[in-house]
This record gives sequence, C-alpha cells and structure tokens, in this order.
Amino acid sequence: MSQFFKSGKAFEECQLGSINLTVISTSPSKKDDAIVRLQADAFLVSHDKDKMQAGMETLDGIIDTVSAVHDLGPLIGLLKSQGVLVLLGIPNKPLEIPASLLLSSRKVVGGSAIGGIAETQEMIDFAANNKITADVEIIPMEYVNNAMERLAKGDVKFRFVIDIANTLKAT
Repeated sequence: MSQFFKSGKAFEECQLGSINLTVISTSPSKKDDAIVRLQADAFLVSHDKDKMQAGMETLDGIIDTVSAVHDLGPLIGLLKSQGVLVLLGIPNKPLEIPASLLLSSRKVVGGSAIGGIAETQEMIDFAANNKITADVEIIPMEYVNNAMERLAKGDVKFRFVIDIANTLKAT
C-alpha cells in the first residue's frame, strides 16, 4: 500500500497537479498511518457498508494490491463512470467480476503483474529520484512460521522480508 501512496503524492508534486488519494483497507488500525504518514486524503474500511456506500461513484481509479480472494463489487461501485480498477495482486483462486457493474457505467477492470523492462526501470528511477522506499518488516528465517500465522490472521502492517544474509551466517 505505502509505495503506491508515496508514488501518488510524488506524482502530484511532480506532474499531475492536485489529486486526491484514498486508502481502502480491511483494517481500521491502518487509518492513522494512512492519513498521517502517507498523507492520504481519505480512508475507507472495506467492510464498513455505510462508509463504502457514502463513497460510491467518487473515485476515478483504484489500484488493488490484495492477493487474497475478495469481492470486487464494492470496489467497482466506488468508481465513477469510466473509472478504472487495476488489479496487481494475484489471488490463488479466480475473482468474480460482476459484469452489470462494469457495463452500466463503462467501468474498466485491468491488471498487470509487472511492466516491461523500460517501464520497470522508469518506476525505479522515479522512486529513487523522489526518495520513495518500501515499508517492510524484516524478519529472520526462524520467524517465517509466525509470519505465516500473522498473515492468516490479517495481523500484517507491511510486507515481510526475510533477512537471508544474517540467517545464513556461519556459526
């Protein structure tokens, strides 16, 4: 989540002018981080039906990084006419896309696992020039099982990165 918001704010400053960024999360505990640290303009909890209803047809685009199976209907509902939902996460089962929500307002769902070499290099250069870094939780190899349990519970704030170098040190 954070890399996209840091990129969004940097795009705003560099070339796009004023844009509004909204964080959508299943976890209310991420709100302070989203608003204060990432400078999001708004925060929605995806299972708060009233807030999601209030946000209907207000977004031009959504970047969805969720790699678990989830309902796309509410996200598509947040899009304005001709809005775009871009899927970057790869769930282990196919997602259902409600065609009626797309057709009635000319909304688009697309996706990408990665860009080509030129696009990837452009984003790396952009991130470096704008001091955009990934927010991660570095863990030792011995903690992997705990990390998997935390993933299952939804108790993860940032991506896990396994510290292989220190794990493999000679004893």
